[in-house]
Amino acid sequence: MTTTSKHDERIAKMTFSSVYPHYITKVEKKGRTLEELQEVIQWLTGYDPQQLQGLIDEKATFETFFERATLNPNAQLITGVICGYRIEEIETPLTKQVRYLDKLVDELAKGRKMEKILREG
Repeated sequence: MTTTSKHDERIAKMTFSSVYPHYITKVEKKGRTLEELQEVIQWLTGYDPQQLQGLIDEKATFETFFERATLNPNAQLITGVICGYRIEEIETPLTKQVRYLDKLVDELAKGRKMEKILREG
């Protein structure tokens, strides 16, 4: 599934700090914790909570966020549909990475076990 260049550019320029509070609300509303959310983000990106806060404070775009990240080698195991797009069919690397993050947050909010979310077995 191809995304449009306009769609990809919009995602690239979106700031992580504008989306992060929505992630927190989504997972906490479903009984998960901020620590679990941070663990999921750290698994995907390598960012610890202090580094995350730094990116939030500088209002880093998703483009910057993922440029600096050390993507988990198992990230390609994240598959399925998120926001109407099948992740494994997204061609633009940055858009795919953002959708990986969206999918992990979604799985956390839906109550999936942490070892499944972190693709441990």
